[in-house]
Amino acid sequence: MSPLAFFFLFLINSSLAANTNIYNVQNYGAKSDGKTDSSKAFLNAWAAACASTIPATINVPSGKYLIHNAYFNGQTCKSKAITIHIDGTLLAPSDYNVIGNDENWIKFEKVNGISIYGGTFDGQGAALWACKKSKNKKCPDGTTALTFYNSNNIIMSGVTVQNSQKFQILVDGCHNVKLQGMKVLAQGNSKNTDGIHVKLSSGVSIVNSQIGTGDDCVSIGPGTSNLWIEGIACGPGHGISIGSLGWKEQELGVQNVTIKTVTFTGTTNGVRVKTWARPSNGFVRNILFQHIVMVNVQNPIIIDQNYCPNHDESCPQQSSGIKISDVTYQDIHGTSATKVAVKLDCSTTNPCRGIVLEDLNLSYQNQQTEASCVNARGRVSGLQKPTNCLLKN
Repeated sequence: MSPLAFFFLFLINSSLAANTNIYNVQNYGAKSDGKTDSSKAFLNAWAAACASTIPATINVPSGKYLIHNAYFNGQTCKSKAITIHIDGTLLAPSDYNVIGNDENWIKFEKVNGISIYGGTFDGQGAALWACKKSKNKKCPDGTTALTFYNSNNIIMSGVTVQNSQKFQILVDGCHNVKLQGMKVLAQGNSKNTDGIHVKLSSGVSIVNSQIGTGDDCVSIGPGTSNLWIEGIACGPGHGISIGSLGWKEQELGVQNVTIKTVTFTGTTNGVRVKTWARPSNGFVRNILFQHIVMVNVQNPIIIDQNYCPNHDESCPQQSSGIKISDVTYQDIHGTSATKVAVKLDCSTTNPCRGIVLEDLNLSYQNQQTEASCVNARGRVSGLQKPTNCLLKN
C-alpha cells in the first residue's frame, strides 16, 4: 500500500472514531478476574452509551468478567446504533442457586439498533444439568443465557454462547435480526438447552454457524415468519424443529421459513415439525427444507402431530388442530440411524397438505430405508429413497 493510501486510511479511521463515543467497561469498574461481580459496571457503561446522541461502542477487553445478571433496556436510548465489541468472556455464576430461578441471565429489551461482535457468553450450567439428571425435585428451572425481547435491528457476529442452564439464545418479539458466524454449544446430555429459540419474530436470519446442544439446535415457536436458516452444522442435539406448537387453542402460526445447506451429525432428528395432539387454530405453511445432509440421524425427516415427549398419561391423546401445508423437502441425502428415514404422522382431523418430496436419497447401513405416512398428502419428483408413501393431493 502506498504512503498516500495509508494517509487516506488514517483519515477515514480518525473520522469514524471522531463520530463514535467509546466506553470501556473497565473504566466503569469491571474486573477481568472472573471473580468480582461486574454487573453494575456493565450496566453503567450501557447507560452511558445509551445516552449518547451519536453512535456508541462499548468495549469489553480480554479477560473473564463475572456477571450475576444484567438487564439492558433500550427504551429511553438516544443512540440508535450501539456496538458491543467483546474480546473477553462473560461468566454466569457457577452456583445455580444464584440465578437459577431467574428467567434470564443477560437480557436486551426494547433495543433498536445493536451489534455485538466477538467474545463468549458462558452460562456455566453444568451443575444445574447434573442436579436435573439426579431427579432432585429442588432443582431450579434454570435461566436462559442471552435474550432479545421486543427489539429490532440486531446483529450478532462471531459470538460464542455456551453452557447455559437452559436455552442458550432466545429471540422473542423481535424484527430484523441477523446471527452470523455463531458458536452455540452445550453438552449433548444437557436437558432443555436449545441452541437458538425464535418466537413471535420476523425477519430473523441464522447463518454460517455451529450449533450443538442437548436439545434442538434451533427451535421455532409460534408467531415466527420470514425466517432464514443457512449454512449450519447441527450436532449433537435434537435437530432443527418447528414447534412444539399447538399447546394453546389460540396460537399464532409459523410461515415463510427457509432452512437450507445444513449438516446434521448424530442428532436425534433432522428437520422436524412437532405439534401437540390437541385443539388449536395455529398453522405451519410455506416451509422449505433444501440441500440438507444427514449423517447418522435417527429421524432425518419427521412430522409429529402427536408430540408428547414424556409419553405418559398427561399426553393429550386428541387430534392436533395445527394445519400443516405447503412444506417442501428438496435435495436431502445422507445416512439414517434407523430404517424409517421419513415419518410423516399428521393430524387425523387436519391432514398435512401440499407436502413436496423432491430428490431424497437416504440410506440405513447400506440398506434401503423406509417411509411412513399417516394423513399426509402431496406430490413427489426426482429420486425417492425411501419410496414415496404420500397420498395424492
